[in-house]
Amino acid sequence: MSRTILHIVGARPQFVKYFAVSSAIRAIAAAHSESISDVLVHTGQHYDYSMSKIFFDELGIKEPEFHLEVGSGPHGEQTSKVLQRFEETLMEVKPACVLVYGDTNSTLGGALAAVKLHIPVCHVEAGLRSYNKSMPEETNRILTDHCSTLLFCPSNSAVDSLRKEGFTKIVNNGKLVSEHSVGHEIVPSTITIDTPLVVNVGDVMYDVLLHATAVAEKRSAILQQLQLTPKKYFLLTLHRAENTDNPQQFEEIMSFVNTISAGSPVIFPMHPRTKNVYERSSKKFGRNVRIIEPAGYFDVLTLLKNSTLLLTDSGGMQKEAYWLQTQCITLRKETEWVETLEGGWNTLYANFTHRTPPSNRQSPAYGDGKAAEKIIAVLHKLL
Repeated sequence: MSRTILHIVGARPQFVKYFAVSSAIRAIAAAHSESISDVLVHTGQHYDYSMSKIFFDELGIKEPEFHLEVGSGPHGEQTSKVLQRFEETLMEVKPACVLVYGDTNSTLGGALAAVKLHIPVCHVEAGLRSYNKSMPEETNRILTDHCSTLLFCPSNSAVDSLRKEGFTKIVNNGKLVSEHSVGHEIVPSTITIDTPLVVNVGDVMYDVLLHATAVAEKRSAILQQLQLTPKKYFLLTLHRAENTDNPQQFEEIMSFVNTISAGSPVIFPMHPRTKNVYERSSKKFGRNVRIIEPAGYFDVLTLLKNSTLLLTDSGGMQKEAYWLQTQCITLRKETEWVETLEGGWNTLYANFTHRTPPSNRQSPAYGDGKAAEKIIAVLHKLL
């Protein structure tokens, strides 16, 4: 039987999640004196260096074995290119399973290609739901989950969403599994494509954050470069298609940012998609909004940790702010990361009235920082 695990990535958060999982693969292979082939496929969904290669360089991720060179384009075109080109890769590699991450077009295209070839799909970050199908990411999540054989959930609420959709084979009744039990008695020895298994392992992004914050403190000089004083500025990120592709929505968000940030410096690493839209817009951000080039992962973490408020439409950054105890306003009408709303650490801008300090207590959401180890322990048992 093949001992090859194949990963498909195409966007910044996926690179970061792959880093955690690939580290866990190396660790378990060394512990058991085994050879597990770890093959990486980069779709090229983010083709700009600052949005892609820099994350490979900073995290020390190996050069991908395959580049699909999909590039940008409409959702259908991009997804179909991933499906077509990844299918060719799968037939060449013949892996034991395919790991897909998150909710991008790369995620869905990779899952469709694998399941049609009867290759088990393992979805890292399964079960997330915003219940807003106008978001392309929501459709990607739902379809990917229903293509998957192994659904690795980051939270209790993610498990609950899958349970509502008819998934019944749920390990440990949906509660977070421990690192000691996950590869042993609580996981069945065999599974099939027709009997998908749901496992709450926690969030691999938390694994990465615990590692990366320590590295960022040593390596990032972004505060000095931008001459910033910790806790004296806001951080803004804005890139989702639901915001950038709708001129009225985009201008509404600009007005909101200008209003709430009046009198405070705002640092805005601008995404290429957002830059194209912003240059065509007649409305502009206030002078206090400082637009900079996209920043590297460690620089973004440093900016986030030292900001007094995050304004974002990113799912991953909502959680990173939560873990770093930075208050957040999400520039969307809903969030799939509902746990971050507890205690006032995160607020949806549609519901925002005025800033109030968050509570000092946070719920222990998203696991214990060992999600990647649990994922690979399950795969090691089943491969």
